[in-house]
Amino acid sequence: MDLHHGFVEKVFIREFNGDRDLKMVEKLEMSCEIGSRRGFSILTNMMGDPLCRIRLYPLHVMLVAELAGNGEVVGVVRGCMKFMGTGLGTKNVRMGCILGLRVSPKHRRMGIATKLVKFIESWAIRNGAEYISLATEENNIASINLFVLKFDYMRLNSLCILIQPLDPHAKKIKPSHNVKIEKLTVEQAISLYKSKLGGEKLFPGDIEAILKEQLSLGTWVSYYEDEQWSGLHCKEKDDEFIHKTPNSWAILSIWKTCESYELQIRGAPIVRFFHSTLSHITSKVLPCLRVYPSSELLSKPFGFLFLYGLHGEGERVGELIKSLWFFAQSLAKNTKDCKVIVTELGACDPLREHVPWGSFTSRIDDLWFIKRVGGDAMNIGDIESTDAQPFSHIFVDPRDF
Repeated sequence: MDLHHGFVEKVFIREFNGDRDLKMVEKLEMSCEIGSRRGFSILTNMMGDPLCRIRLYPLHVMLVAELAGNGEVVGVVRGCMKFMGTGLGTKNVRMGCILGLRVSPKHRRMGIATKLVKFIESWAIRNGAEYISLATEENNIASINLFVLKFDYMRLNSLCILIQPLDPHAKKIKPSHNVKIEKLTVEQAISLYKSKLGGEKLFPGDIEAILKEQLSLGTWVSYYEDEQWSGLHCKEKDDEFIHKTPNSWAILSIWKTCESYELQIRGAPIVRFFHSTLSHITSKVLPCLRVYPSSELLSKPFGFLFLYGLHGEGERVGELIKSLWFFAQSLAKNTKDCKVIVTELGACDPLREHVPWGSFTSRIDDLWFIKRVGGDAMNIGDIESTDAQPFSHIFVDPRDF
């Protein structure tokens, strides 16, 4: 990508070069985390792999802001393209997503963030984006003002990230004895999600890619033994089971990030980062890991399971959701290097009341924003959420983690 015309006021915007920029981006990430009152977030940190949150998308880019004089990297932004359903029949839209906007604390209030956003938006528009979306923490007022006041983004929805550490000494909790939990084939999971959630707003148009990705551990359903689910065990491809769901049932998919967040010991950048900043970390995430000795966190690979695609139906769905949760905990404890379970739920998701909130020791509140950029795109109101007519469900894309 040729971005030489981005040289404005001694700042040069260009594409990330791993050989040239890796150490400077790591330094930038570290300065942003240490200098931030919000502290360190394991979900947004990209130390050791600056591309980790976007590399699973076929079309993605990472841009850096470089000082023209000394070549120092003082800003970074990442972007990717998604195909999203909108809940309006078969209409899918191309959605550009902005991720990981960072500017060095010493170089803020100089317009660098504005330039980075302009360039990443231009990249998305050139690649056919009809909308551009992003998420930021609810208490990040500077970021919210940037996107809302300067770039005319509109608030779309509120979500919360929940983090649950796996206590190695906790007793195993078994699902209710009258609940059955069974793993679906990938084809069954795709069909069930498309049938039940395909009409939701902002549903991933490439759900097949998500469920077939090697980091996907699988999809499980739960239902009561006294109810039948005809066709569920049919070995041949048959979508008849979709139309014969029990009176109450629930579904959950699990994404494994242990490999992608692996901390390679013996001097890897992320481990050096942990050693040098552990005493400064006051975030919402790491305190919940106190069940582990700091030496264990620093000397062993670290990973987490992300729970997504949570959906359920029926009057008795509450117990089924909890049973899936306990099943996921058990699975996580048997997953090598897994220390944490993470999930994200929409503020208006009706299943929130059934999730065992007491087991989560950390919470990060996110806000989603969106802007229409394509000339032929639908009106923003077609997919905008309001207090009077909120989303009934949000399908969070695990590739964002």
